[in-house]
Amino acid sequence: MNASPHAQLNATAAPAGWRALLGWPRVRTVAIVCALFVLLFSFGWDAAMWRLVARVYGVGFALLLAFGLFEQWPRRLPPWMARWALQVAAVGVTVPLAFFVAFVLTTAAGAPPFWKTPRLESYMTFTFLGMLVAPWTALAALLRHREAKVEKLAIDFELERSELARQALDARMRLLTAQVQPHFLFNTLANVQALVEAGSPRAPELLQSLTAYLRAAVPRLDGAANTLGQELELVRAYLELMQMRMPDRLAFALHVDPAVHLLDCPPMTLLTLVENAVQHGIDPSEEGGRIDVHAERLAAGRYRLRVVDTGVGLQATGGGLGTGLAALRERLLWAYGGSATLALSEVTPHGVEARIEFSGKP
Repeated sequence: MNASPHAQLNATAAPAGWRALLGWPRVRTVAIVCALFVLLFSFGWDAAMWRLVARVYGVGFALLLAFGLFEQWPRRLPPWMARWALQVAAVGVTVPLAFFVAFVLTTAAGAPPFWKTPRLESYMTFTFLGMLVAPWTALAALLRHREAKVEKLAIDFELERSELARQALDARMRLLTAQVQPHFLFNTLANVQALVEAGSPRAPELLQSLTAYLRAAVPRLDGAANTLGQELELVRAYLELMQMRMPDRLAFALHVDPAVHLLDCPPMTLLTLVENAVQHGIDPSEEGGRIDVHAERLAAGRYRLRVVDTGVGLQATGGGLGTGLAALRERLLWAYGGSATLALSEVTPHGVEARIEFSGKP
């Protein structure tokens, strides 16, 4: 189970390991702050400069260690204690202790302790300024670190949301394709059954055409990635099968631009239009008719698919082409968004043209 965003933020609040403690961004920040302190106290400094540098940088890195120590220890804190407050408090407590050690270590051998000399005033000044600057620097570092984690989590969540949206789109496309597939197969099998029951002498050829159709259709029943070339292969097999069923009433031709064969295409897109042209255009017509399938590339990365039949037309079929068209519109919407259009128009003297236009990359 995925953790909540708040839990993930808390889990990533502290970097793991000491390598993060001594990372370059932290070392650089401490070095810059210490350099400013050295520059501030160098005016009027009459002792050896190395003592000033040693004291300031020694205390600076001692504070860095204290900050990192309480960033990782203890592993678990009481519910009422915030780790950031513990770190800031640790830095504040470390300032006087670290300056005390630094003054002791930089006192010349045999010299009296600094608290018994005028250097006590210098110690108090260093400590006061350190207490004033160090906790606020630590707090700023914590806020910046937390902001970086929030930004990273936001990016991770957006990537996860995009992946989930893509998976939902794939699932929806598979569902829509699965809803269409039985419609095609049952219609085709019903046509075959009718010819076999009628005792047609062309039954062997019909079964051979059915085998070719199923060989083209079955590998794509899972709704996986499909190309327009594969879709055209399926369309040709289907039309050959329908032509075997009504050889004197159906003629067809495919007009295909070679540049479109590798174009991505949702499964059953073109076949839906062709099957509707047969079922609602050619079948109801006493004379039959012709179906022309066009696939062409337009300008500016646009493509057009057209299925033109000379059947009974829209008015004779009640102005629609069956339930498959609604599913096709939804599949196009999911696959191409607003860049795809599906339009129907009458053909003179009778018939229907179904036209799909969309943007794509070959």
